[in-house]
Amino acid sequence: MTTAIPAGDITAVILAGGKARRMGGEDKGLIELGGRRLIEYIIAALRPQTDSIIINANRHHDAYGEYGLPVVADMLSDYLGPLVGMASGMQATDRPWIVTAPCDSPFIPADLLATLSSTLARQQADICVAHDGERMQPVFAMLRCDLLPDLLGYLEDGGRKIDHWYATHRLAIADFSGSADTFLNLNSPEDRQLLEDRLVSPS
Repeated sequence: MTTAIPAGDITAVILAGGKARRMGGEDKGLIELGGRRLIEYIIAALRPQTDSIIINANRHHDAYGEYGLPVVADMLSDYLGPLVGMASGMQATDRPWIVTAPCDSPFIPADLLATLSSTLARQQADICVAHDGERMQPVFAMLRCDLLPDLLGYLEDGGRKIDHWYATHRLAIADFSGSADTFLNLNSPEDRQLLEDRLVSPS
């Protein structure tokens, strides 16, 4: 496996299942910035990259369902973290790979899937994670769906740390150091203005 995985083998999973405690419990994917919900930026970025997109959400399924995409809740108890969302996406697709992205990062690049898949194939890995030049960005990832039983075992044993589970598999790192905006997200109320300003006047 030395060439990029075909887009037809990949389902994109938008992770929108968190509690967003630092945002006062608001459902981040439905927060409006620049006149659009955050989830809409993610969908618009991913649609040209794959024809299979799933939204992982634990509330407001009707609102997310307005976009005509499958909406799946966490397959284990709600709000256990992104690994459960990844597992839920793996279970919900019949494709051999998923790529995950969070619902609150509106600057997803047009080459997210291509870069992750080509890096994964080149390094013959099971998982590929984006790196911003300073640190790994673990929720921007590509994973083999046949890792689901292993992941469920980790979760059922009480494991929650995404980096720890990744480290037990062949891991590739994709360089996104030239796309710093990719990882800007809405983590706190103070981030709203920053993202608004960047949406209006990209640098």
